Amino acid sequence: MHDRPTTAPAPSTGATNQAPRPAPSDPAPRARAHGIRILLADDHALVRRGVRLILDQEPDLQVIAEAGDGAEAVDRARTHDLDLAVLDIAMPRLTGLQAARELAAVRPGLRILMLTMHDNEQYFFQALKAGACGYVLKSVADRDLVAACRAAMRDEPFLYPGAVTALIRTYLDRTHHGEETPDRILTPREEEVLKLVAEGHSSKEIAGLLFISVKTVQRHRANLLHKLGLRDRLELTRYAIRAGLIEP
Repeated sequence: MHDRPTTAPAPSTGATNQAPRPAPSDPAPRARAHGIRILLADDHALVRRGVRLILDQEPDLQVIAEAGDGAEAVDRARTHDLDLAVLDIAMPRLTGLQAARELAAVRPGLRILMLTMHDNEQYFFQALKAGACGYVLKSVADRDLVAACRAAMRDEPFLYPGAVTALIRTYLDRTHHGEETPDRILTPREEEVLKLVAEGHSSKEIAGLLFISVKTVQRHRANLLHKLGLRDRLELTRYAIRAGLIEP
């Protein structure tokens, strides 16, 4: 009977040892539950790696999916539970602007940031119209991107500080001269066809990529030439470069 107290601590010791056991497997689920889950899309792997290093070192940010072009970004958004998409503008297949419009339709609650090298008024307004809530330059990503991600999740717009004055000045200049801010004159489908034409795809290849008939591709191409007042593929390609659909 006097031996019982000496054996009693054993279960107690076991209980204290068992309590922390779930801890090693807990951090990742907790990060997913409480952190901002991010899709990162850029056609340069080195850029994605650098941006991911910036984001993943923050305790409340977690890159859970990557994409090498706009179409892949849309696919990733369909299969991953995401809070935020960070998109480059100039990407193959679908640009970041085209992908943003698709994402806004497919995942209405998804916040979208554009991460770009282009300090350009036209891209900025197009990004806003496509559904983006922020516009960050790659050259200052290490300074601004984390703040932009957090602002997006608070439903606050983010524009890198250096662009605010320039945008206001440009807007006032255009208003003074009676000009309107740039607007889209092409439909999303026409932009897709234009991009693929400018990338050198044949009508048959474009039809296969977009799951439409060759005749439909040719009709879109004719509409593009008419709308834009252009004559041939070369002029379409030059327009696509100016519009940011492809890189020169």
